[in-house]
Amino acid sequence: MRVKSKQRSVEKRVQPEEKEVSTYLNSLSTIEDSDFTNIISGEKPSGIVLSLDDDQTIHDTFLGARVYWTNKVEKIEEKTFANTGGGGKTQVMATFKVKRVESSPIEGQKPGTSGLRKKVKVFTQPHYLHNFVQSTFNALSAEKIKGSTLVVSGDGRYYSKDAIQIIIKMAAANGARRIWVGQNGLLSTPAVSAVVRERVGADGSKANGAFILTASHNPGGPNEDFGIKYNMENGGPAPEGVTDKIFENTKTIKEYFIAEGLPDVDISAIGVSSFSGPDGQFDVDVFDCASDYVKLMKSIFDFQSIKKLIACPQFSFCYDALHGVGGAYASRIFVEELGAKESSLLNCVPKEDFGGGHPDPNLTYAKELVARMGLGKTPDSNPPEFGAAADGDADRNMILGKRFFVTPSDSVAIIAANAVQSIPYFSSGLKGVARSMPTSAALDVVAKSLNLKFFEVPTGWKFFGNLMDAGLCSVCGEESFGTGSDHIREKDGIWAVLAWLSIIAYKNKDNLTSGKLVTVEDIVKQHWATYGRHYYTRYDYENVDAGAAKELMAHLVKLQSSLSEVNKMIKGIRSDVANVANADEFEYKDPVDGSVSKNQGIRYLFEDGSRLVFRLSGTGSEGATIRLYIEQYEKDSSKTGRDSQDALAPLVEVALKLSKMQEFTGRNAPTVIT
Repeated sequence: MRVKSKQRSVEKRVQPEEKEVSTYLNSLSTIEDSDFTNIISGEKPSGIVLSLDDDQTIHDTFLGARVYWTNKVEKIEEKTFANTGGGGKTQVMATFKVKRVESSPIEGQKPGTSGLRKKVKVFTQPHYLHNFVQSTFNALSAEKIKGSTLVVSGDGRYYSKDAIQIIIKMAAANGARRIWVGQNGLLSTPAVSAVVRERVGADGSKANGAFILTASHNPGGPNEDFGIKYNMENGGPAPEGVTDKIFENTKTIKEYFIAEGLPDVDISAIGVSSFSGPDGQFDVDVFDCASDYVKLMKSIFDFQSIKKLIACPQFSFCYDALHGVGGAYASRIFVEELGAKESSLLNCVPKEDFGGGHPDPNLTYAKELVARMGLGKTPDSNPPEFGAAADGDADRNMILGKRFFVTPSDSVAIIAANAVQSIPYFSSGLKGVARSMPTSAALDVVAKSLNLKFFEVPTGWKFFGNLMDAGLCSVCGEESFGTGSDHIREKDGIWAVLAWLSIIAYKNKDNLTSGKLVTVEDIVKQHWATYGRHYYTRYDYENVDAGAAKELMAHLVKLQSSLSEVNKMIKGIRSDVANVANADEFEYKDPVDGSVSKNQGIRYLFEDGSRLVFRLSGTGSEGATIRLYIEQYEKDSSKTGRDSQDALAPLVEVALKLSKMQEFTGRNAPTVIT
């Protein structure tokens, strides 16, 4: 039988000798035939449900015998946890058992550079999510899961709440000791990394890993994208060795395990829910999603300095979360901590479908911010001095000045060049810097000038994590609007915004009360004057036929066998473009663990320092995305003020014709130009 008591639910299977109970229940033609209005039929013919208060007893008669129904509640001391952020109390709930469910492999569950991303309709197929989660547990080994503490949260996109409940039940069945969940299931990807690295439970527990539910900058909603990835105990994405094991497991899986009798947990309320299972106690701790992350940011940056900048009458500020999880942090940091006005925040209410928009912080999709900053087709007449946007899970960022766009490649270079003076966390110096291969070489020039260790890695934040764990890298970035440091093991959009505000505050420390402010545009142009300018653009061709994309890449590899022929073709297209000096498929040997990553992108390197890079992206949910990166370096300060598209036009023409882009894809224009 099952007894309900207020918020508690206790279930007991009806044994054979108790079958008279179901006979009694079924003998009642209607509920009114019982003497008690708090008895109803259960979900199964062999069960009944009674709604009783704590320690309440009721009596009935059946076949001449007296029947007693008692809800005996043991007195349990309430525990208050300091890290819940809201003084939540332990709530003792049901006992569960482990259920084994037969399953079979489902094709296409290979994690990309940022986990497994598919359409919601794919994830909601029977066993689909379950198979991937169990394959992850199996890849980590039972010894690592037994007694573990796991974080389960994400960007709040559609299907997240259902997925969280499934993962909680599967973690319980696989022997995890506790699950930490951000309130309402919300944690930005950088906040997850921070929680794994920094949070300590009331009992001294530390997280062993995390399931992050996000498809990052991809759209959300019933007909859009969902994603899941696993992060390790260092707070960073699982390395290729683990993701490869996960994929292999998905191809041979025969069963998964899930807790039966464990009810859905209310993730909207801060507090701890405790359950009892075959391995003992199992807890679900719902905690404030922002407090740990805010504490970390305050330990890195000089909030008082930034607060003075924001209070300056000459300075104005705008932050657009694009209805992603960044909105859960924006008010806490920018308004409550730094004193910005609420009106400074755009689209900062997290929504399952991101308000119907595309949560990708670039000039194409962040339309409202772009217009407000004076860069749109209908620009604001009085733009703010500084603007920034985040993607769905708040790990990416876009930085804008008044009528001025800062490329991500320039952004990481400028942060690295100014970090020691502007950000207290780096006051003792930088250990080294790194960028992804497709990112422009702007950071290389800074590293050489400042005599810093420099690394060029494949796309994927996990490669930065290895360098950071080895103490080789402090600041890193990638052209796809990702910037970060060794404070966590993920890129961090809000960190990048605070870094820029710190630099602006430092540059203006002596003229906040009078004089003209040093602007974002001023800072970037000063940087170009010192280090030169890397003209840079990226063309994205999204949802291209996968077969056609592979044929295009094979064509580019074949061309590399004869550079003399390539150079003849280039001169036939544009005589003002330099010759190709070298061409290859980028390969990376990790200096920390010696692992080798092959086929990371096709490169054409020109004699004058220009580059063409072609790469297939692993972040889409269907089809293929071809990314074309075009870069030209200009040392002459008299030529650094040209329009980027004009400066790059010759190389763009060469790239499109050399690759036969339209012929292979059928596209006469990219989906997005950055």
